[in-house]
This record gives sequence, structure tokens and C-alpha cells, in this order.
Amino acid sequence: MLQHITIPRGPVDLAADLYLPDSTDKASPLRAVVLSTPGSSVKEQIGATYASRLATGGIAALVFDPAHQGQSGGEPRDLEDPYRRGEDISYAIDALTTTPGIAPERIGVLGICAGGGYAVHTARTDHRIKAVGTVVPGNMGTSFRGFQPDGAAAALDTMADARIEEARSGEPARVNWLPDTLEEATAAGLTDIDTTQAITYYRTERGRNEHSTNRRLSRGDSLLLGYDAYHLVDQLMTQPLQVILAGRTGNTGSYESGMQLWKLAPNPVDLMVIDGAGHYEMYDEPEYVDAAVDRLVNFYFNHL
Repeated sequence: MLQHITIPRGPVDLAADLYLPDSTDKASPLRAVVLSTPGSSVKEQIGATYASRLATGGIAALVFDPAHQGQSGGEPRDLEDPYRRGEDISYAIDALTTTPGIAPERIGVLGICAGGGYAVHTARTDHRIKAVGTVVPGNMGTSFRGFQPDGAAAALDTMADARIEEARSGEPARVNWLPDTLEEATAAGLTDIDTTQAITYYRTERGRNEHSTNRRLSRGDSLLLGYDAYHLVDQLMTQPLQVILAGRTGNTGSYESGMQLWKLAPNPVDLMVIDGAGHYEMYDEPEYVDAAVDRLVNFYFNHL
């Protein structure tokens, strides 16, 4: 069962979908999971793939568009603010705790790719979250700092100059998350398997959605450069942790990020590496997604 809901988030609303098991015992409130999705994605993509399967497994699952993105409110559009992404998760939990049939003391999170880092960062200080699941988790701060050829500090200098010019022109600058086509990627020399698979998922009929713009507001990049999703995890994130990784490591950094998280966490419960899977194949390839969800359902039933 799918319910379209609206989550109040201060002056804006978040557009969300709540997936519920088809048959529920109204006398027994449901376990529930809030999904935190990859950067650039919207709720109808990776989030829906995992949320629908969790519901089939007997767990209510709430997936939402982040503020400033998709069908959610918020200006300026296309802003990727890691701190606001974490706040979005807490607002989603607010909504679940007042939803009839949901057990407010049995709410967990599932973070995928960049959403994994956002979920972890939120769980450190929002202990309404009782269990933390991750699939190919990424730390956006580490990733963005690694993308800068002259280092993060030099990149921040360049961004400062660009922000001044943007203020003068009144035109907010946007950049692509990915090349829009495989041809553009080839022309730019981006022919590695991970970039190819990302474009094939996000920018073709396989996974494309009209509400996912593939654009990122440039002014948010300085926030990403200064962000550390795992800061104080070793001291504050006491919840049980599930980490699921793709066995083919590639260049996304999610394998390394997941192993770092596993070593930092005070309460790691289960580590799963899915042989043969690549990062983006964990988004929608049934063989890999089903294996991950089976493990997650077991984890949530044991720890929520």
C-alpha cells in the first residue's frame, strides 16, 4: 500500500511516500524506516525500490524528496545542503511518530550512497532512531574533498570568488551531477564503469525521473567540502549498525567509506559484502537489491 503524504518542515513542505505492508495487524503497531537517498535522486528512484521491498517484508518505509529538490518545497532549487538533508530525516521521523499504526519507539533509518552518510550523521544526535542501516554508504565531505585537484582549501577560494560574481549577476550557478548523456561522458574522457553505470541509471529510461534535474546549486558545494558525515560517530552513534557494500569497489569510494564506518561505530552488528555487485548496480539490479533487503529486513526485525 502506498500513501502520498506531506511532511511539514518549517516554512516548506516535504513530498513523501509511505509504503505499508499489504496486510497489517492493527493491534500491533508497525516497525518503520525512514529512507535517506543518494544525492541528486528523488523518491521515485532508488528510495522507492528499497521502500517497496521493505514494505513487502513487513516494515513500513517512508521515502521523501529532500527540501529544495524533487516535489518538495524550498528555494533556491537544487540545493544540496548536507546539514539540511539531516534535518529532513528528523522532520520525517516527526511525521512517523504521529502516524497511526506506527510504533514511535520502533523507527530506524536506511541510508543509501550519500544518504548513508546523512543518515549516520543524523542518528548520532537523534536517538529516536533505534537502528541504522546503510547500503553503499558515502561520506559526501570526503568525496568532495577528493574531487578537488588543487585541494579543498584552494577550491573554497575559487568558490568564494564565484559566489561574489553570482551575487553581482543575480544568477545562481548550477552544475551537473553527471554528464547528461554517455556521449558527453565519452567526450569528457569519463569512460570508467562507475560513471557509465551512473549515467545509465540516472539519465536513461532505466531509472530517469522527470523530477530529478541532474543539477546542483554551486553555492552548496562549499558546505559539502566542510562536511564530515562520520564526525563523533565513535562517541555518539550508539544504535545497532548494518553495513551493506558492493563487492566490486570501483571509484565511488563507498566500499572504503563503509569499512571506515564499520570500524568507527560503537555498535556494529552486521557487515555484508555482495560479491559481483557494483555501486550503481545496488540501486536496482534485483539480484543484488533483493539480497540486501533480505538482510535489512532481518536486521530491522531484530533491532526495532
